[in-house]
Amino acid sequence: MITSELPVLQDSSNESGATDAVGLSMSMSEMEDPEVKGKKKRGRPGKQAPTTNKKPRKSPTDKATVARGRGKANGVAQHNGDGGDPVTLFEVVKLGKSAMQSVVDEWIESYKQDRDLALLDLINFFIQCSGCKGTVRIEMFRNMQNAEIIRKMTEEFDEDSGDYPLTMPGPLWKKFRYNFCEFISVLIRQCQYSIIYDEYMMDTVISLLTGLSDSQVRAFRHTSTLAAMKLMTALVNVALNLSIHQDNTQRQYEAERNKIAGKRANEKLELLLQKRKELQENQDEIENMMNSIFKGIFVHRYRDAIAEIRAICIEEIGVWMKMYSDAFLNDSYLKYVGWTLHDRQGEVRLKCLKALQNLYTNRELFPKLELFTNRFKDRIVSMTLDKEYDVAVEAIRLVTLILQGSEDALSNEDCENVYHLVYSAHRPVAVAAGEFLHRKLFSRHDPQAEEALAKRRGRSSPNGNLIRMLVLFFLESELHEHAAYLVDSLWESSQELLKDWECMAELLLEEPVQGEEVLSDRQESALIELMVCTIRQAAEAHPPVGRGTGKRVLTAKERKTQIDDKNKLTEHFIMALPMLLSKYQADSEKVANLLQIPQFFDLDVYSAGRMEKHLDALLKQIRLVVEKHIEMDVLEACSKTYSILCSEEYTIMNRVDIARSQLIDEMTDRFTHSVEELLQEAEEADDDDIYNVLSTLKRLTAFHNAHDLTRWDLFGNCYRLLKAGIEQGSMPEQIAVQALQCSHYSVLWQLVKITEGAPSKDDLVALRRVVKSFLAVCQQCLSNVNTPVKEQAFMLLCDLLMIFSHQLVSGGREGLQPLVFNPDSTLQNELLNFVLDHVFIDQDDESQSMEGDEEDEANKIEALHKRRNLLAAFCKLIIYDIVDMPAAADIFKHYMKYYNDYGDIIKETLSKTRQTDKILCAKTLILSLQQLFNELLQDQGPNLDRTSSHVSGIKELARRFALTFGLDQIKTREAVATLHKDGIEFAFKYQNPRGPECPPINLAFLEVLSEFSSKLIRQDKKTVHSYLEKFMSESMSERREDVWLPLISYRNSLLTGGDEDHMSVTSGSSSKAGSVRSKKGRPPIHKKRIEEESSVEGSWMLRNDTLQTPGALQTPQLTSTVLRENRPAEHMPDPDSEPGSENDFVHNPQMQMSWLGQQKMEEVNRKDRTGMNYIKARSNQGVRQTVRGLMEDDAEPIFEDVMMSSRGQLEDMNEEFEDTMVIDLPPSRNRRERAELRPDFFDSAAMIEDESGFSMPMF
Repeated sequence: MITSELPVLQDSSNESGATDAVGLSMSMSEMEDPEVKGKKKRGRPGKQAPTTNKKPRKSPTDKATVARGRGKANGVAQHNGDGGDPVTLFEVVKLGKSAMQSVVDEWIESYKQDRDLALLDLINFFIQCSGCKGTVRIEMFRNMQNAEIIRKMTEEFDEDSGDYPLTMPGPLWKKFRYNFCEFISVLIRQCQYSIIYDEYMMDTVISLLTGLSDSQVRAFRHTSTLAAMKLMTALVNVALNLSIHQDNTQRQYEAERNKIAGKRANEKLELLLQKRKELQENQDEIENMMNSIFKGIFVHRYRDAIAEIRAICIEEIGVWMKMYSDAFLNDSYLKYVGWTLHDRQGEVRLKCLKALQNLYTNRELFPKLELFTNRFKDRIVSMTLDKEYDVAVEAIRLVTLILQGSEDALSNEDCENVYHLVYSAHRPVAVAAGEFLHRKLFSRHDPQAEEALAKRRGRSSPNGNLIRMLVLFFLESELHEHAAYLVDSLWESSQELLKDWECMAELLLEEPVQGEEVLSDRQESALIELMVCTIRQAAEAHPPVGRGTGKRVLTAKERKTQIDDKNKLTEHFIMALPMLLSKYQADSEKVANLLQIPQFFDLDVYSAGRMEKHLDALLKQIRLVVEKHIEMDVLEACSKTYSILCSEEYTIMNRVDIARSQLIDEMTDRFTHSVEELLQEAEEADDDDIYNVLSTLKRLTAFHNAHDLTRWDLFGNCYRLLKAGIEQGSMPEQIAVQALQCSHYSVLWQLVKITEGAPSKDDLVALRRVVKSFLAVCQQCLSNVNTPVKEQAFMLLCDLLMIFSHQLVSGGREGLQPLVFNPDSTLQNELLNFVLDHVFIDQDDESQSMEGDEEDEANKIEALHKRRNLLAAFCKLIIYDIVDMPAAADIFKHYMKYYNDYGDIIKETLSKTRQTDKILCAKTLILSLQQLFNELLQDQGPNLDRTSSHVSGIKELARRFALTFGLDQIKTREAVATLHKDGIEFAFKYQNPRGPECPPINLAFLEVLSEFSSKLIRQDKKTVHSYLEKFMSESMSERREDVWLPLISYRNSLLTGGDEDHMSVTSGSSSKAGSVRSKKGRPPIHKKRIEEESSVEGSWMLRNDTLQTPGALQTPQLTSTVLRENRPAEHMPDPDSEPGSENDFVHNPQMQMSWLGQQKMEEVNRKDRTGMNYIKARSNQGVRQTVRGLMEDDAEPIFEDVMMSSRGQLEDMNEEFEDTMVIDLPPSRNRRERAELRPDFFDSAAMIEDESGFSMPMF
């Protein structure tokens, strides 16, 4: 008998939870044979006296002489002298060099010789597979209970690592897991006819695994659960075989008994009865073993705290239900899978879905799954939106299987929840949803109708109605811009339908037959869009943009399919496309889509198939489209088509080039004539004159984008239009915008011709003259009254300044130096003014500027996108040193206010400028804070309310700026010191007009500057403090009024926190220097600290002599946000009031860099003078001021370059730390106490609710 000797160590809920779980699952013997209920059930015995037929125990000396093959003597592993051959079961299974069949046969042979020693070998196998270094000896096996053995092994567990064989990475341990499972399966298979029924081997193994599965040690619990579940799976297979044998024996018995008396063999009947009885007894034995494992291990471990253990249980119960559905596929076992669908871990939910997929694949099992489907269908459908994409994919596949088994099982609402997933950006989810959509809408169910329609082609083919249905689905989904996603989702399941271009073209071209519904205009547009998407998918053979990680390498089969599809679509649309363009040439939307088709052609087919007449027809239709439309998307599609057809690699190039040149000639002549008329009539020009110029200019601009039209000299007429508009101020904005764009293309094409050839000096001079005049026109357009004109001019200015910057001569192009343009200060200020006036505006202001028109959400997003482009264009000029970096101060100061709209752009600009020049970037940051402070002074006056939200906003911005300096204080040492120097000078720059007893006007700025004190290392804090005292009078040190609190707070931030800062000096240079230690011994701690400080300080001084830094920053002039200083003119301080400090620092870079060193030298001379004042100040300081000062150093950042933080990010970090802090090994008193708090994941009183928000009551 199997008895449980092991206490429940893990869950406090096991005592009650196990009883409830056991009561819910009926043993198979009770379900199959009601008479078994009266029989005595096998329990789970422990160590008991040997049975009468058991071999007598051998003495230890006898056992030591038994040939075991693996070198075990007295239960202890013996290693051979060479140390190369595996000598234990664990080593044999881990290496996997021997066939598992022979390993098991060898163990069975040893079991037949000595059961105890063989079982001891098996017990140590399970212990060692758990990663335990201990070994169970023969004396322990004979004299100790299982619980005592497990406790002993727990004490001997290796505490150095939390890894164990089942969790170790690498191919060796992955193979071990497979071998471990195979060993258990083969062991039961080889023992299924005799040994498993001896009431000793299986009792011992199940009792051991039950005890280990209740251990607090994760390794024991994980390994034993996996072993028990694989053991159960093997037993289920044995039970299935027994059931089959029983059925066969019963049929033989019935057949023999039904024979007439003369032919009936009584001896055979008795043998069959005896065999049936024996099989029934064996079946009862196996059922009792399975009940022991299920009730003793599964019902506890399927809700284990470890997700891997729960996943093992669910995976195996799915195997049992599929393998032996008569016994296990019922609600008593299905409920465990249903409950676990709510598990918090995606890995476990995934195992549930895959287990159910194996069941729903077999349609014969659907009747048994009906109740489960009704109960858990809503949960399964909701899991199609699971946050784990792998889980969502498997949930969709499961819903598809349910649909295949019974269409009535899913409601229309359930299907609609899956339909919209075809538009998912995650391709596996979309493809799975496409398979569901195909099964639901596009599968043909009537074989006779299908056979009748199969002989038809075109619109009458079987695909005709299906294509109509696809169009209706596309229109009803109301996601028209995602046609490419819909096609990609259906590509794998409905490829035959999507490649039926002949049927699609006929639906568009031919008149409907009698009784057939006519396609509406919306349906025709949708069909054309879908058709173009299918053509693109077939020609490019990769998903659309946004799906997948990029283009993958095609296999040979995929490449052949791609070529065949491309030839097929080319041959069809070479003839069909001109007809489609002719029919829909008046509809701009349809024409724009149809003109995308030629870019997917195999253009060699035109010449190889002698189809030039179809090419002429296509060119004729494109020309008509160009003459009929002025929409930019249509014109750009025409221009792109001409560009593709004019490729030099094709023989049709000359024919297309002639047609293109004729078209450009006509448009150019028309443009020149209309411009002359417009300029002559000037203000008297009517709408027809304006339309003639605008329509022709739009066409030429669209073509100039993709074609070199410089020989037609379009720049001259465009420049004349722009100059006339500037001088007269009456040029329509659309003409000005198009003229600017066309002139821009002309300049770029001229630059391309120069860079590709060997330009002469005259060519360079001519192009420089053109660029200079165009830049001047664009600069003048910045003051235009029309916003679109100003925005266009601004973007073109930024692009041209970037193209014709100092980078133009890089890469060996020094000859292009005459073309380099550097913007002067006036142009820089105008660009900055434009950004401030048109980018950093409130939404309300924007709505008012658009004449009160109500904007919908799409228009607001488009307007924001446009403003982001404007800001990004200007920031690029700053990053590439085309516009002076101080201009960035006006950008940086808006970081907090406009974080949601432009935070990423400003952060990237700050990062790039710091890489360019750390010191100049720091001076720009402090300049931006000074500008905000001056604006606040101007608004509120000199008596600032330091508790106001405006002051807090500036301090918060300073704190965010401080976080961007990161943790490596050595790298940012010079920059931070310079920042503090500029901040101190700004704070004491203007004296208070009421007298020296009042604080300087800007003194409150020191409170903002305090945010950067934590970025100073200890030595520099002392230096900066000494520099601060140069500006302080003796009376200032003694003042304690509230108006002096910023000074007190800043001084405290410099005088505290030095010890902590010493630990943060961990840059690469300092770490390398610190690694060179004396080999004679370790110096005393205090000496070592002094030496380190002096070495760091010395390296700082050395660096001061070599580094160069730019001069002081000047605030950009003539800007709308120039420094506004709130001070009376008569109290302006004398610029020479501090000789030898400001001017020397600004104009002498060498002095600027050695400033910290000079301050340290002066500090020694001032120490006697300032010491007593500081002591007196500290002694008189109140508690409130002390706390206020110390608070500044408590906000040391944890992560480098953190600009913004959010609650969600903090929660993610907390989750990471929680995951890494889980300790599974070894058990201890604290560990056991913590284990009592483990959650009961499937407690009926507190059902799991997953993070996606779905919850489900108990079954």
